[in-house]
Amino acid sequence: MGEGVWAISYWELALRVVFAMVAGGLVGLEREWSNHAAGFRTHILVCLGSTSIMLLSIYGFSAFADEANVRMDPARLAAQVISGIGFLGAGAIMRNGFTISGLTTAASLWVVAAIGLCVGAGFYFVSFLTTFVVLFSLFLLNRWEKRFFSLKRKRRLELKITCRAGQANKIVRLVEEEGAIVTDISIDKKETISSDNNQLSPVQIKFVLRITNEAMLISLADHLATHPDILSFRQVVSHST
Repeated sequence: MGEGVWAISYWELALRVVFAMVAGGLVGLEREWSNHAAGFRTHILVCLGSTSIMLLSIYGFSAFADEANVRMDPARLAAQVISGIGFLGAGAIMRNGFTISGLTTAASLWVVAAIGLCVGAGFYFVSFLTTFVVLFSLFLLNRWEKRFFSLKRKRRLELKITCRAGQANKIVRLVEEEGAIVTDISIDKKETISSDNNQLSPVQIKFVLRITNEAMLISLADHLATHPDILSFRQVVSHST
């Protein structure tokens, strides 16, 4: 290799690659533990890849550093990593009805790429500090967030009711009388007739509710369970992101 600022020893290269594997693996362990698709190995590969690109950007072209018409720009390839990692993050985001999952995993992939760039550039303190803060956010802040915001989050309910004129409006009024605030509603009505008793198929209603306390949710569930025109109902559980 060349000399000066554009040179690096093989031991230093190995150290940065190993540190990138450790940092990415630590973040990936939390995602793997939470049973997300982008887990342990994915985060290691992202961090290693961004580290390798950063090393290439800084030291890979050292042979041309002394050329008169060559201008070295170590940040050029790094900028492409930050924008290019978006395709992998977008693949981790999934939507299932009202539920959107994968946002935190996409963000962790993006920040792991940034950690890899820091490691590749030899910015050890920032890479170590960022890894620590990311792990703190994923492990500890995740639990605090679930406890603190659990009562302020929107609840999602799916109901199946008998197909009668005006029945959907009655159910909406019942929900609102319990103190719940309906922020979104969708009704799926299929005009099919059952061959057994010549009755129309049930109507499916999906609610997005804002409920201030758990007691209100329990009271609402009791009224829904005893209502003669409600065939079934369930609360849609939002998966961790």
